[in-house]
Amino acid sequence: MKILYYDCFCGISGDMNLGALLDLGLDEVHLRCELEKLGLEDAYELQIRRDQKQGIGGVRVDVVLTEDGGAGHKHDHETAHPPIGETGGSHEHHHHHHNEHRTFRDIEQLIGSSALSPAVKEHSRKIFRKIAEAEGKVHQKDLYEVHFHEVGAVDSIVDIVGAAIAMDYFKADQIICSTVQLGGGFVHCAHGTIPVPAPATVEILQGIPVKAGIVPFETTTPTGAAILAASVSEFTDQPSFVIDRTGYGIGHRDLEIPNVLRVYLGHTEEGIRQQDNYMLETNIDDMNPEFYGYVEERLFAKGALDVFKTPICMKKGRAATKLSVLAAEDAVEQLADVIFYETTSLGIRKYRIEKLMLDRKFEEISTIYGDVTVKNAYHHGECIKYKPEYEDCRRLATEKQLPLEQIYQEVYKVIEANKDGK
Repeated sequence: MKILYYDCFCGISGDMNLGALLDLGLDEVHLRCELEKLGLEDAYELQIRRDQKQGIGGVRVDVVLTEDGGAGHKHDHETAHPPIGETGGSHEHHHHHHNEHRTFRDIEQLIGSSALSPAVKEHSRKIFRKIAEAEGKVHQKDLYEVHFHEVGAVDSIVDIVGAAIAMDYFKADQIICSTVQLGGGFVHCAHGTIPVPAPATVEILQGIPVKAGIVPFETTTPTGAAILAASVSEFTDQPSFVIDRTGYGIGHRDLEIPNVLRVYLGHTEEGIRQQDNYMLETNIDDMNPEFYGYVEERLFAKGALDVFKTPICMKKGRAATKLSVLAAEDAVEQLADVIFYETTSLGIRKYRIEKLMLDRKFEEISTIYGDVTVKNAYHHGECIKYKPEYEDCRRLATEKQLPLEQIYQEVYKVIEANKDGK
């Protein structure tokens, strides 16, 4: 399994992220060609060069605006009081920011109308949405009322879409990150002097482990925070994987510690892996049982990894149901909201659990009835289990007016035939 691990001992910014991934092996020509699909190439120059910080060599990236600064891409939705956006710090690009303002809808349309792949478009929008939601909360505005200033400028669009292009290029099975260093002190922005971390950064990093104060400067910017929040599946300072390559993104400040972002590319052997999750539980004895189906749908829609019910006997002999919800850390709050709003529960038990899992890979096989996705499970590099995806089999059974069991039997026959033919 391929792993990307972010070591944010000096934080992260958009340009440092691009630098680290280029140093790690992202093809520069590929990056430039993909970015051209945005149609902004006349608005900036992407400068990439080797550099050092305190003896550590890596790649430094600068997005230098051209004279018109993308004037041809200006939008009508402007405001005299833009949100905070990028505030300098380790992301301090050495160029002039033109006062171009964009709404979140403008940026969605820019990305959506481009020739980028669907995966890159979706990831780019996800990163921008993290920033828009944070800015909206800080400034008490609706998501689509938020006007970006620095974050909506060309350089940050390049940083964010570039991050999505890079992650699609590496196609890591899992992206992991260390505790994120935020820095400290104060910084100047469009609204005046604000504390570090910036309010938007704080909102974006809700639920993510952080450290602060290693230097009196901003080390993690809103863009850097959003890239992590939208991309990372696990935060830990004790990763377990084999390192294949290391990349360093060079920042722009001279600090007491190296102003660099370190990213590892590595792998784990196929077999059992461990994942930390949370279990949410509540006992319910006064709710219409017909509601459980709807509650389960809502829980899965909000990111539940599993939902199950257990018959229990409560005090005074009352028959009840224990509702259990397995969740990743970043989904706990939303799932708790569903339980409180959609059930009669007045309280939830939450505890961390360790889950051991076999590595899984999906493949699509062709049968006489149509294509079906099959989930394969591996242990020590050997496929020891496989299972057809129920929804695919159900669809074919409905389309062909056949028993569901007949579809499953055909899938198993094809799988066994493929194994024997190898």
